[in-house]
Amino acid sequence: MQAVLIPQFITFTLAIVALFIGKSVIASSPTLQRYSIPEPVVGGFVCAAITGLLFALFQVEVSFEMEVRDALLLYFFAGIGLKADFKTLLQGGRPLAILIGLAAGFIILQNLVGVSVASAFGLNPLAGLLSGSVSLTGGVGTTMAWAPTFVEEFGIANALELGVASNTLGLISACVIGGPIASYLIGRHKLTTGSQDELDIGTAHASDNRVTVDYFGVLRAWLWLNISLIIGYLLNAALESAGVRLPLFVSCLMAGILLGNLGRALLFRSNNPVRHGYVEDATKGLSLIQDICLGMFLTMALMSLKIWELQGNLAYLSAVIGLQVTLSVAFTVFIVFRLMGRNYEAAVICSGFGGVTLGSTATAIVNMTAVTQQYGAAHRAFIIVPLVCGFFIDIINALVINYFVYG
Repeated sequence: MQAVLIPQFITFTLAIVALFIGKSVIASSPTLQRYSIPEPVVGGFVCAAITGLLFALFQVEVSFEMEVRDALLLYFFAGIGLKADFKTLLQGGRPLAILIGLAAGFIILQNLVGVSVASAFGLNPLAGLLSGSVSLTGGVGTTMAWAPTFVEEFGIANALELGVASNTLGLISACVIGGPIASYLIGRHKLTTGSQDELDIGTAHASDNRVTVDYFGVLRAWLWLNISLIIGYLLNAALESAGVRLPLFVSCLMAGILLGNLGRALLFRSNNPVRHGYVEDATKGLSLIQDICLGMFLTMALMSLKIWELQGNLAYLSAVIGLQVTLSVAFTVFIVFRLMGRNYEAAVICSGFGGVTLGSTATAIVNMTAVTQQYGAAHRAFIIVPLVCGFFIDIINALVINYFVYG
């Protein structure tokens, strides 16, 4: 077998090409637009399929250097924070609490399914957790953290491989189900959709995809993003020294919220139209940079999938992930939608719930972005879901996993 490592610069360039492929395919397919399939998903899958064929036909294992991918995620979430205002956050208080409770309940159900299927296949029941909230809600980071425990304490030798394979299938599923769920709910309940004028991320499919923003608007946005990242790094370091561990993107999100609201309060004290113009230009610049960063992040995440690693325990993985996806769809359509308000915002949140429970925060946001590009803005959803994904869900998941493992 020949291993090939693609350098970071070429990886980034290939991701741009893959994203263009995804955008071109979506633009020419009304069906994919109608079901809100994200553009990065198409481009990333094309690249993953090519690397899979290279492995299957020529035994060439292609890997990509991905350091820049994590920086793109930080920029994206800092941008969400900068555009969020405290009024929106306060309005999201009750829905935020409800979604936290729903996510917590789903984590328990997810682990019960994993344990049951593992037992049915004659595996150690605890191996089911690796196809439950460890890998699906928790992602690769949680899988890496828990794998040694399952190997050393419970003798599950292939714990890491099982967790990574489950995460891969969950990520793919989360990318595919979000848009169709929202489209079904919007059509089934004849929901009044949002405005196409002020999307949180991206541009509407019905528009000409041109954003009117000048050089200084992008530069101002970039400056505010970099300041947010600096504050986010400092905040994260301070929290870690106090014994509180959060994903770095959550600290950047919090820094963006504080900086954005403080900046708007200072600039809007006067009715100076020049200052107001600065804010408007910077906001357009933020939207442009966010759209690029999120699209590139998910494209790179999907193009790095190693499909051939799924071949071990394929029957078990197919059964357990199939049931997990079915559970996620049913829970989202019949419970999450109803309790989140049975409106358009609830439908957009539902499109992201699969990302919360099967994929990642980025997957949730990409799904919601694809839906809003088709149907219009849903501002509160883009505050509530990242907070649940990035902050509360990790804490709850750690407690639930610990209970299932140690009782």
